[in-house]
Amino acid sequence: MQYNKLIRINRIVILGSLLFLVNCQGGNIGNSQAASNKIFQTTNLDTATFAGGCFWCVEAPFDKLDGIVSAVSGYAGGIKKDPSYEEVSSGETGHAESVQIVYDPSVISYWQLLDVFWRNIDPTDAGGSFYDRGSQYRTVIFYHNAEQKKLAEKSKQRLESLGIFDRSIVTAIEPYNQFYQAEEYHQDFCRVNPGRYDRYRKGSGRDAYFKSIWGESGEKHQNFMKPGEEDLKLMLTPLQYKVTQENGTERPFENLYWDNKKEGIYVDIVSGEPLFSSRDKYDSGCGWPSFTRPIEPSNIIEKSDTSLMMERTELRSRTGDSHLGHVFDDGPAPTGLRYCINSASLRFIPKGQMEKEGYGEYLW
Repeated sequence: MQYNKLIRINRIVILGSLLFLVNCQGGNIGNSQAASNKIFQTTNLDTATFAGGCFWCVEAPFDKLDGIVSAVSGYAGGIKKDPSYEEVSSGETGHAESVQIVYDPSVISYWQLLDVFWRNIDPTDAGGSFYDRGSQYRTVIFYHNAEQKKLAEKSKQRLESLGIFDRSIVTAIEPYNQFYQAEEYHQDFCRVNPGRYDRYRKGSGRDAYFKSIWGESGEKHQNFMKPGEEDLKLMLTPLQYKVTQENGTERPFENLYWDNKKEGIYVDIVSGEPLFSSRDKYDSGCGWPSFTRPIEPSNIIEKSDTSLMMERTELRSRTGDSHLGHVFDDGPAPTGLRYCINSASLRFIPKGQMEKEGYGEYLW
């Protein structure tokens, strides 16, 4: 009797697990699930500190990323306690204009932050940054612990190995000591003073330089070479790795993009290849991001999936070879298809950032 009861319990547990892992096979799970629309926020937040020249231009790119709790402009790496902007600008305090970032490591990894940092500085300039000269505009990665130091060094080595710069990389990697928040008028400068920010950024030559180094639209993934397993574990969050590399499935209604209604495109988290557009996104009620079609059909590979005792069509990115999700034939017109995708496989690029990040050809 006790044995039979355990068997029944095990069957219930297995059945429940299968229903969850089916990855929205049924389409509409119901209003009780849809009401649970908040992403789980971990209390284990981490901090990163970077110096990259003018802190206005370093803070802005991080502010736009998913998983960022705050990005604050300030001063780090100096000897004077609580310096003012004028004191730092003199170059006599030893501080560098810096940005301190508090982030959720379950959403964005430190390695991904490093990638954003490298793409928003000139790491070969030993005398400042663009037309801002002096040690207060030097580039530095201030590591907060041994793991950040290890990742920073590995990231720098990897950047050097790409051979895309004609000068040596001089960005320093130094232990974090103290960060002093800058004056209030420096915070969120891109948002509060967009006209002045745009004029400064254009005049500094940053964007022209980044374009010359990182290339035009699409180039970032056309020559992409997939990193090895250990590098991928450094680059991705544990959930991103589990989903993309181990064919995992994230929880419905508790993922990053299931109810994202912003305009923009979704690219592969590993390779950056464009996959889906917000124009084709709709609410299927399943708790995962759903699309009627891909933005670039050639970037997606369909494979037969017979796991979980059923036959489904798996979707993988062509260049990144990331597991994305599945496609079903219960979608709306005009395609009648539902591309059911894990948020952890994607990176969302807002419409206003598409041109800058090299996806201008997909603008509408």
